[in-house]
Amino acid sequence: MPKITSRKKPKPAFGQSVQKQPTANESKNPRLNKAIAQSGLCSRRKADELIFQGKVKVNGQIVLDPSRRIEKNDCLEVSGKKLVLAQQPVYLMLHKPIQTVSTAHDPEGRTTVLDLLPESYRSMRLFPVGRLDYFSEGLLLITNDGDLANALIHPSFHLPKTYHVTVRGFVPKESLSRMQNGMRLEDGTQLLPVPVHAKSLGHNTTLLSMTLHQGINRQIRKMCEQENLTILKLVRVAFGPLGLGDLAQGKVRELTPSELSALRKASAHKQKRQSVPNHRPALSDVREN
Repeated sequence: MPKITSRKKPKPAFGQSVQKQPTANESKNPRLNKAIAQSGLCSRRKADELIFQGKVKVNGQIVLDPSRRIEKNDCLEVSGKKLVLAQQPVYLMLHKPIQTVSTAHDPEGRTTVLDLLPESYRSMRLFPVGRLDYFSEGLLLITNDGDLANALIHPSFHLPKTYHVTVRGFVPKESLSRMQNGMRLEDGTQLLPVPVHAKSLGHNTTLLSMTLHQGINRQIRKMCEQENLTILKLVRVAFGPLGLGDLAQGKVRELTPSELSALRKASAHKQKRQSVPNHRPALSDVREN
């Protein structure tokens, strides 16, 4: 009979670490860096930095391993403050009305987008992804998934955002051409070309449909102001693969599985940073319109 030999797994090279496969129970528990990111505190990369700096404790003990699995009842502290872990990821679409601020808290006491959420979401640590300014309305994503949020707003990845802008009067072809070809703002900022379509609404008003691929603060308002166009209404109707549809002002709904899948797919294919003279977006860009 032929001799039967067993095939052994090759030994790792000197200095090469062997990754242990998590058991079924372990895989259900998030890693420490992911748990911090899911709380909405920061991105996973920033969580790694905090862990390596010794600023993270689990059950009172400093932990320096980002891959440490976190149990449901573990107590986490970051920089001396207790961290409230997200019980489960939440992904909401809100039709933000005007005169509402796109922040979790407002020092002036104005209504925030989180104030509009149903009571069942109030105890969760949710936050808006990007912003819409005080007098703009439309689609705003709200979540507690820090990884996804940071991927969507990262300066190297500008998810297309479409707006319907109602302006007073007739819009000259020259203005449309400047927008479509990439105009330069008065402060010297060079803008990328903006696909824009104009439609007369009658009653001395025009509807502009505009799609942005940059994160310039109040870009549409600056463009229209420079072209002497008075904005009467500004609504974000699409955010990447997500469409506002017929969601009423001030109302909120959870994303469907297909919407969430499309959003994750979009965030996984980051666009390369586009070279724009005199403008280098940063994470501090508020991306308002």
